[in-house]
Amino acid sequence: METQITEIAPDVYRLSTYVGDANLVFNQFLVDAEEPLLFHAGLRALFPLVSAAVERVLPVERLRWITFGHLEADECGAMNSWLTAAPQAEVAHGGLGCAVSVNDLADRPPRPLQDGEVLDLGSRRLRRIETPHVPHGWDAGLLYEETTGTLLCGDLFTALGESPALTEQEITGPALQAEDLFRFTCLTPATGPTIRALAELRPTTLGLMHGPAFAGDCVQALRDLADAYDRRLENEGMRLHGPVPPVSGTLD
Repeated sequence: METQITEIAPDVYRLSTYVGDANLVFNQFLVDAEEPLLFHAGLRALFPLVSAAVERVLPVERLRWITFGHLEADECGAMNSWLTAAPQAEVAHGGLGCAVSVNDLADRPPRPLQDGEVLDLGSRRLRRIETPHVPHGWDAGLLYEETTGTLLCGDLFTALGESPALTEQEITGPALQAEDLFRFTCLTPATGPTIRALAELRPTTLGLMHGPAFAGDCVQALRDLADAYDRRLENEGMRLHGPVPPVSGTLD
């Protein structure tokens, strides 16, 4: 295995490792600024590969922030390895996730972030956006880099197989194929609206954790994904409960 580096937006680097046994790419994102930030700490087993890749951009010990979307091994498994390698780094995560898990799991106290709070890195600004249960995880959230319009969207649009580093090809179809296999998304009445709210940011690049970075029509892609999950929620309700009969007559 090897970790490939691609600059997907100015000073935003995709660090991508394809794991053949899982048939998935595992992507992490490095934002190079006065206070460098890493989104996704990644799996512990991949730390040697990914940290070596970071070193090709900047010294690992310069990292100031270690962040991730939600508690899961491929998002935060190597969290403490990064804290060891970067003595000035802090973990930054949503307030709920810190209270429930990260306060105990991290070797140093984390920085809890509130919904909409911005980490000012100097030349780049990362905004935490809470997305509970979207696509999964009570503590789920994403980061939006305001100066480049890059949405680091975690497990949204997960796709199987190797992929190009950056594409303008359609990404919703492959994401729904992966959904058919893994069924990893929480289908609730909030799923579609939460994804549509991300489209309102009008991002210009999507940083996928498991798939290519996307530089096509990001707004339409997010709306298409939201519509697809709305349909799946409706179909799942029909499957579980059957059609709801119309109300007729009056109550005495």
